[in-house]
Amino acid sequence: MGKIKEYTNGETTVVWEAEKCIHSAICAKGLPQVFQPRERPWIKIDAAKTDAIIETVKKCPSGALSFYMNNEKDQTAEVLETKVEVLENGPLLVYGTLHVTHKDGRKEIKNKTTAFCRCGASSNKPYCDGTHTKEQFIG
Repeated sequence: MGKIKEYTNGETTVVWEAEKCIHSAICAKGLPQVFQPRERPWIKIDAAKTDAIIETVKKCPSGALSFYMNNEKDQTAEVLETKVEVLENGPLLVYGTLHVTHKDGRKEIKNKTTAFCRCGASSNKPYCDGTHTKEQFIG
């Protein structure tokens, strides 16, 4: 299993799974005082209010960032309305709760935001792994 780090402000905990990160920088652009990829630790959890952090984490296209509320015993994922967004020169973002059936028949549930590959070069199909940047995908 890859590197997983947790950052807490006492109210919420942000979980980062390094292997899932596609470096879209949506977190750093959305809340730069909290998400500082060139710093260590790179998440400054006390630099913004919990609500702002949660809203930014929910926009993570790869699912590398997630969160849970520290005071909630039942931390099952909430069901979200489905929304689709095409990122210029990047993945197809699908927001909401998805039931994904893979070509081998394996099934999984994806919550919050899922990034699907549009360039065809991902080594983690059907999901985006950030290869579109290296391949200079236009679309």
